[in-house]
Amino acid sequence: MTHSIREECGLCGLFGIDDAALKTYYGLQALQHRGQESAGIVVSDRENVRSRKGMGLVSEVFIARSLETLSGDIAIGHVRYSTSGASKPQNIQPLVVDYSQGLLAVAHNGNLVNARTLRKELEQGGSIFQTGTDSEVIVHLMARPKLLHKDETHLSHCLQRLRGAYSFLFMTKDTLTAVCDPNKFRPLSVGTLGDGYVIASETCTFDILGGRYLREVEPGEIVTISDKGIESSFFVSPEERTPSHCIFEMIYFARPDSNIFGMNVHKFRTCLGTCLSREQPADADMVVSVPDSGNSAAIGFAHGAGIPYERGFIRNHYVGRTFIQPEQGQREVSVRMKLNVIRDQVQGKSLVVVDDSLIRGTTSKSRLACLREAEVSEVHMRLSSPPCRYPCFYGIDFPSRDELIASTHSIEEIRSIIDADSLGYISVKGLLSCTNSPDHWCHACFSGEYPVEPEADMDNKYAMDRGYKEE
Repeated sequence: MTHSIREECGLCGLFGIDDAALKTYYGLQALQHRGQESAGIVVSDRENVRSRKGMGLVSEVFIARSLETLSGDIAIGHVRYSTSGASKPQNIQPLVVDYSQGLLAVAHNGNLVNARTLRKELEQGGSIFQTGTDSEVIVHLMARPKLLHKDETHLSHCLQRLRGAYSFLFMTKDTLTAVCDPNKFRPLSVGTLGDGYVIASETCTFDILGGRYLREVEPGEIVTISDKGIESSFFVSPEERTPSHCIFEMIYFARPDSNIFGMNVHKFRTCLGTCLSREQPADADMVVSVPDSGNSAAIGFAHGAGIPYERGFIRNHYVGRTFIQPEQGQREVSVRMKLNVIRDQVQGKSLVVVDDSLIRGTTSKSRLACLREAEVSEVHMRLSSPPCRYPCFYGIDFPSRDELIASTHSIEEIRSIIDADSLGYISVKGLLSCTNSPDHWCHACFSGEYPVEPEADMDNKYAMDRGYKEE
């Protein structure tokens, strides 16, 4: 991917599994692509709850000695990119609180579109917030006396106040609970590992741990795991459970070896490439991908077009995914270091270059400039997503239309800006034709059709970090 869009978070939870902290560490490693700003693990041994959190990669936050102190068979872990709240230690998850019902740890993936309204209401009622994240809102709702029920409906009452995208993991001393919003914007699945359970954002976690996929957490569902086993309930009516899965999870964010929303990611992306070759054909000597997120679609395009697929770029895997890095300067340096052209492979050739999407256009322009320097004869850019013209308010960090080149420029203007001989996007219809249920997807970033109406002024993700100034 050659742009600067950024994702939200990755969740991993374990119940009834020895060395839960170590296995959560491995699970977070499998989900590192979902966030590189910070990482945290909270563990319970049924008597005590311990945690370790820090800024940086999973391997930087946790060392063998720190994991040894996190004993217990219940754990939740989190990797974060900040889509709400600044990138600073106070906002690292999981959040751990001690309220009237006991210790509670919370990890969140997504973005609440009514967080500011709820926070204002809670603060007027006396709540004091410790972080700038929207995730903390649920903790204060759970502690409010008028919502504090001692039966199983307590969490349901609180969740009914939330709007937007949320996959939650909650951990007490002796339970693990998973929740998905009624639209299930973000993926979350349940698996088994021996006699215990694993809950994770992507099924690649189960593969890494040697676990077995059981099922997805359904829209509007609460899954609670305890020594009694696994229990399920819903906090909204069947009519309110309307899937609006994030299509960008399938296009780009999820790992190709994951199965999410009932589909294999690699197979989906290959289908996109094949469809793209029919909708936006090109006459060229070879097809090359922008690694790694463009690989599967490029394979599909090559198969569909009958053009050889070759490697045109080599990726430096030690740089990291540039879109997750928060500072623009860091991203620009990483982009320059990330990919190198195989000059002898592409010199004098006409190329179809397949990428997953084009957001700002700056890094695509840089990549094509590298190909021009390598003396290719033609460059035909093909994108396996439609033009991104509208902001996302559900957990993908491009909230301003000013950042989206397709919202202010025509396709021909974009082609000229990035210096491509031709430019083609897949259509929304073509995109949805590759899905299992075309009506069950959120494509607001392409169509402007928002399943849940956002609050005003949601383009400032630091709004709840009072006193915070981005340098």
